[in-house]
Amino acid sequence: MTSSRVRRPAGEARRLILDAAERLLADGGVAAVQVRAIATRVGMTDAGINHHFGSRDGLLEALLRHGGRKIRTGLAEVLDTWLDRGADLGELVDALAAFYRRGYGELAVALHAAGWRDQGSGMLAPVVDALHALRADAADTAVEDTRLAVAALHQALVTEPLYGATFRRSAGITGPEGEASGPQLRWWATHLSRSLGLP
Repeated sequence: MTSSRVRRPAGEARRLILDAAERLLADGGVAAVQVRAIATRVGMTDAGINHHFGSRDGLLEALLRHGGRKIRTGLAEVLDTWLDRGADLGELVDALAAFYRRGYGELAVALHAAGWRDQGSGMLAPVVDALHALRADAADTAVEDTRLAVAALHQALVTEPLYGATFRRSAGITGPEGEASGPQLRWWATHLSRSLGLP
């Protein structure tokens, strides 16, 4: 932790703030992402943090967008070599799930529950495009069907870190099996592959 205050260029300060917020999110969830804790970590005042983001809510929105950029970058890296390695859908599902386990699933749910709505769209468009191109019936099937499948997967992966074990228990899956997300992620990959008719 840094205790001395240093004046930084705005871009650098925002990056440091978001990096610190991301570490707090991963370590303690949304409740841990507090302006004072971030200020202490980056050697700024609370007012300095608010200067860059307006409020804690503004910071959380910026953090979610920061996470969205990381998803896009990570997906681009996965998709770059994914098709060359045989397009294992499980690998893609695991990559998305790992991101949301780092606190971004909880953050997305919390912001949406508070009324925030992302005005952007198409973050997962490269996934839709890649999966649709793999479909045996791609020429005869509207891309909307693939979009709906990816949206359902995305919804499940976002909520898995928060509710996965609880929802599995409600279906009668208890003990260690109910706590483990791996079997459900494999289920998603298998059934998504079947429903889209992927090779």
